[in-house]
Amino acid sequence: MNFNRMVETQTLPQIIQGGMGFGISVPSLAQTVSVYGQLGTVTGVGLDILLARILQNGDPCGHYRRALAHFPFQQIAQEVLEAFYVEDGIPKGTKYKGKPVFTVSPSKLLISLTICANYAFVFLAKEGHDNPISINYMEKIGMPQMYATLGAMFARVDFITVGAGIPRQIPDLIDSIAEGRTLQYIVPFTSLDGTMKSYTMSFDPKKFFGDEIPLMKKPGFIPIVASNALATSFATKFEGRVFGLIIEEPTAGGHNAPPRTLITNADGKSELIYGEKDKVDYSKIATLGLPFWIGGSCASPEKLGWAISLGATGVQVGSIFALSEESGMDPEIRRKVRELGFKGELKVGADMRISPTNYPLELAELEGTIVDPAVLEKRARVCNQSALVSLFEKSDGSIGYRCAAEPVDKYTSKGGKIEDTVGRGCICNGLMVTAGLGNKGEFAVVTLGQDLGFLPRLMARANSSYGAKQAIDFLLGIVRR
Repeated sequence: MNFNRMVETQTLPQIIQGGMGFGISVPSLAQTVSVYGQLGTVTGVGLDILLARILQNGDPCGHYRRALAHFPFQQIAQEVLEAFYVEDGIPKGTKYKGKPVFTVSPSKLLISLTICANYAFVFLAKEGHDNPISINYMEKIGMPQMYATLGAMFARVDFITVGAGIPRQIPDLIDSIAEGRTLQYIVPFTSLDGTMKSYTMSFDPKKFFGDEIPLMKKPGFIPIVASNALATSFATKFEGRVFGLIIEEPTAGGHNAPPRTLITNADGKSELIYGEKDKVDYSKIATLGLPFWIGGSCASPEKLGWAISLGATGVQVGSIFALSEESGMDPEIRRKVRELGFKGELKVGADMRISPTNYPLELAELEGTIVDPAVLEKRARVCNQSALVSLFEKSDGSIGYRCAAEPVDKYTSKGGKIEDTVGRGCICNGLMVTAGLGNKGEFAVVTLGQDLGFLPRLMARANSSYGAKQAIDFLLGIVRR
């Protein structure tokens, strides 16, 4: 089922594997899902951080060095290896060497690292088979987008899915890369008077590489939306440039669209109230003429059948793959989540405050993670990865960067409101811990969908495990356990 034949025959996959944050949707997982006829997805979020740390760990088995050996501009790949690769890896418990952080004018090394990282992840996911591979991005993280997409397209990625915002710029970005033009991407910032303005980042690949970039195919674009209005907008305003749609329900893990109604509980936490205005009318989605997949608590053959009965092509599922043996989740965290989920003892709930992006996160309430107020309180606030910063205008007219999870005095000194810092946690470092690539002294953040009912149907015992192939068979109704 290669990409061209899939488009020609419309034999589309019923299952799209979710993107799932930092380092969970790794190449080996995406590859397995695609080999078995569904659409495997690699995460495109924070790949600069991930590759830098994988290389510092010595790149066990040499997979990423093998991928970079195929990168079309070897001088760039070698610069990345020289900056971050440590033969045999850094000693266990040693703090990872830092890397440059993103600004509207990123350093040459950071651009090179980001392009190479996205290339390597897609290359490895596509290695050894001809089936399609997708990469997933967050619109909320805009500064790396030009470089990340270019790297993925160098590796001939087949689909790009984008959520956590309204990704209206992606079709033009894809066209510009494929046609060898200078790239542009607009990022928002808060002006001195508090209004939102925009800054246009620009990047000339030909100038950067010192040569023409190779011809590249255009991947199919699949925006992730949560409303009829956005679905209709993408289907009509970008006609012919949107391959399909993913409709995300509120119970999906990760960064979902906030509801129209929020209430504050007695403990000061925001409670998300999804009402009738937040519901999607799938009968209208079906009339748009695009294939669509439904995400959020859809990890069962019954929910797959339900989605198809509504006119959907299938479902997008994340948690069932995040807990499979091929995922990048730390093995001990994965084991603990599966055990508690199997027993029905794991609570997963939406938190509107923890993420500095102001998007809700579905968090597993695991002991020792930052969802525990005591753990969150004792962690020293620091923002040293800066993947989720917000941009603002400084008094001299330049762009500044702040994060509501950074030290409070630092945030307020940049014009941030103190109330915005309450209840915030460091998502960047926390997700790195969950992916087994965290620094000592950091605490995990485990994002999952709310429905873990697939675990007792897939596993014989609480301490059992399963692979991505078993998950696919279960979802397709081939195996019922």
